Amino acid sequence: MQKKYKPIDLKNVKTLPLEDRPTKVQSSDFAQLCPVNPNLMQFLESLPDILKARELRAVVEAIVAANQRQKPVVIGIGGHIIKCGLSPLIIQLMTEGIISGIAMNGGASIHDFELALIGRTSEDVAASLESGMFGMVRETGESMNHAIKLGSERSLGLGESLGMRLIEIAPPFLEYSILAAGKKLGIPVTVHTAIGGDTIHMHPGADGSALGHTSFIDFRLLTSIIMDFDSGGVYLNLGSAVILPEVFLKALNLARNLSSHKIESFTTVNMDMLQHYRPLQNVVQRPTQIEGHGYSITGHHEIMIPLLLHAVLAKLKANSL
Repeated sequence: MQKKYKPIDLKNVKTLPLEDRPTKVQSSDFAQLCPVNPNLMQFLESLPDILKARELRAVVEAIVAANQRQKPVVIGIGGHIIKCGLSPLIIQLMTEGIISGIAMNGGASIHDFELALIGRTSEDVAASLESGMFGMVRETGESMNHAIKLGSERSLGLGESLGMRLIEIAPPFLEYSILAAGKKLGIPVTVHTAIGGDTIHMHPGADGSALGHTSFIDFRLLTSIIMDFDSGGVYLNLGSAVILPEVFLKALNLARNLSSHKIESFTTVNMDMLQHYRPLQNVVQRPTQIEGHGYSITGHHEIMIPLLLHAVLAKLKANSL
């Protein structure tokens, strides 16, 4: 026989006072009114102390604290960061001593190099792919592969090899090159390439052993910086979905393997237009699961990265007053 059910009686339901209930949002966290046309610090302080606005401020504070404590701040960049026109901002932070190192994937190094040569980069892949001419620009392939071979002979890293070459040939748009800026300022710019993953690998002058040699030197250089990350270092992954998250995780593991002290209590950040598996796991979550802070902030590079970097500059200036 099937059991019959009746609507429940609510008279015995337990309740509690509103004041006793824990809450996630309170009015003191709300956006604050600020003047029309505020300065950047006024704008930042007016943001709600909620969700990603809170995280953005936390990232700014972490970078500022790292700078003041002389801990490394390393930015990993994919090619899209260069193509979004953000090189001048990154170079400004390098010049002012806020950034300790740059890690690039191979694509970012190509866009950086081309910008220095002619002030333009980024071809229409679909338009050239059918003819087999995608990535076959002569000057880019010849000059970069030549620089990498020379760098390998001198036991230089890939990033330093390219930066040195650009300074030697002094192209008309050199001021836009992060690679050249790193060489001039003595700030490590490392390049982490996957053989066959970049257009210059298709050129007659490509040398696999030179690519591997120089990129491996850069992997070891990045690892040495990460060994100083304990108690305040910051790593930002900007726009690399695969290569740099993998490289960062291995470099961190190697640093911990070799270090005589624990490498903990640092901050990691992933900023991208979409959140992907590897950056979330290899940058944000796994490295900081014991101790530290990991943040993921989603948005278009050409808006979010200038906001972050200018906020850091504004905060540092405010602190110095």
